[in-house]
Amino acid sequence: MEKRRFGRTQHQSSVVIFGAASLYAVPQEQADEAIQLALDAGINHFDTSASYGVSEERMRPWMPTMRSEIFLATKTDGLTRDEAWREIEQSLRRMEVEYLDLEQLHEVNSLEKLDQLTGPQGGLQALIEAKEQGLVRFIGITGHGHQAPGVHLEALRRFPFDSVLTPYNFVLYANSTYRHDFDALVKEVQRLDVGFCTIKTVAKGPWQSPEAQHYATWYEPFDDAAHIQQCVNFVLSCPAIAGLPSAGDVHLLPAIVRAAEHYQPLTTAEQDALLGTASLYASPFGEFPAHA
Repeated sequence: MEKRRFGRTQHQSSVVIFGAASLYAVPQEQADEAIQLALDAGINHFDTSASYGVSEERMRPWMPTMRSEIFLATKTDGLTRDEAWREIEQSLRRMEVEYLDLEQLHEVNSLEKLDQLTGPQGGLQALIEAKEQGLVRFIGITGHGHQAPGVHLEALRRFPFDSVLTPYNFVLYANSTYRHDFDALVKEVQRLDVGFCTIKTVAKGPWQSPEAQHYATWYEPFDDAAHIQQCVNFVLSCPAIAGLPSAGDVHLLPAIVRAAEHYQPLTTAEQDALLGTASLYASPFGEFPAHA
């Protein structure tokens, strides 16, 4: 599998990042199968969170053998310094590891939340202290929603985050306002040499009803090989993107891995053609704001 430099961390990350949200509630046997598939495919960057159910516990049995081979990222939802510190300690304890390669502020979707996290005794303070103590090597930020790229751009003005994880797919990018914000963020992460990855690669739109939901993902994903290949090709055709976390259901991992293994960059004409189909689908975050 292709590897790309993850910004100034210097890590050569596999273009598919193992999205451990998929381990949220699966039994250990199913988690083991997914992790083994990922390792066999050459995935060397694993992304989890303190809030992903049993995800960190499911990864723990693998740490003695794979810890030195992977870039290990997790996240905290703690808004205050003390809340975030407890979750950092919890992640280290759950996975039985001595340090984390990347700790990220999770779901920073608004300027109000960014204000709280970056203010005095906000959650960011715990990550800074953990880095100073050698418990964390790098500090990142993540988010969902239509405002995420703009919020993350502002975050980079306030603190030298080592990585950013923000949503991106052809449906989102077809929206002019989202495209403007995303392109501005791309320009800045490239200027600052920030590790950049994106989520919602294979999102087709919101579930139409609870009864229709047949994957563990909170959005409806594309699940046919042709569309998954198009989605992966589109995202990886952006040279700033180091990788994309796999979807939040282990059953989608094999198809995403195969698509990455067969990745071909899209020409401008091919990208335009795909963007022209965006109106057939929807943003996973619902309706775009009226001004968009």
